[in-house]
Amino acid sequence: MDTLLVITNLPDEESARRLATTLVEARLAACVNILAPCRSVYRWQGAVENATEVPLLIKTTRSRYAELQAAVRAGHPYELPEIVAVPVVAGLPDYLSWVAAETANP
Repeated sequence: MDTLLVITNLPDEESARRLATTLVEARLAACVNILAPCRSVYRWQGAVENATEVPLLIKTTRSRYAELQAAVRAGHPYELPEIVAVPVVAGLPDYLSWVAAETANP
């Protein structure tokens, strides 16, 4: 399968909306779900941190991933953003075709 689900977290809803819109407008993502804020606990530079973050679920294709990753890094306020791509191994064929069509390189 060529479809990927990419996960990242932003510090607030405004930055999440801005990044989601940028990715869809550039056809790097067919759809971005902005989820409810969550609490993240992680170790950063030797200290345990506790922060509210807004998760994004980004639907794209393997062929657009490198450009999407670059766009997320460019538009992300974190020094080291979480960018994790998970291959979609099954899905509604019409939906997966839609993702491919919406992210086709113009």
